[in-house]
Amino acid sequence: MLASIFMYVKVFLVGGLICCLGEYIEIRTKITPARILVLFLMAGAILGGFGLYNYLVEWAGAGATLPITGFGNSLARGAIEGAKTGGLFGAIGGGLMATSAGIAVSIGLSYMVSFFVSSKSKKS
Repeated sequence: MLASIFMYVKVFLVGGLICCLGEYIEIRTKITPARILVLFLMAGAILGGFGLYNYLVEWAGAGATLPITGFGNSLARGAIEGAKTGGLFGAIGGGLMATSAGIAVSIGLSYMVSFFVSSKSKKS
């Protein structure tokens, strides 16, 4: 019981710290949220490519895999595995295969939400 509570706390803290870092960068700099998203994606891919992000995933579980850095890690891992078997095209296909479930869920949920939410243009 105590071990599972500790795991939930680890997941919450690691995921929260990653998100807090993004908020801190947004508040303290003039970097836009879209660029911060790309920065975190690339950081996850680079750390995953060198095998460093896997240590965080093993320790924190979902706290490290759910933020966008985890998506970058999955993309890099899939690309590396695909490159080992199929060269350049294997790298592209491996990255897409490793992340296809997340992409499909994102598109599907976005489509379903679009039925309930209507967009409004910004007023100048």
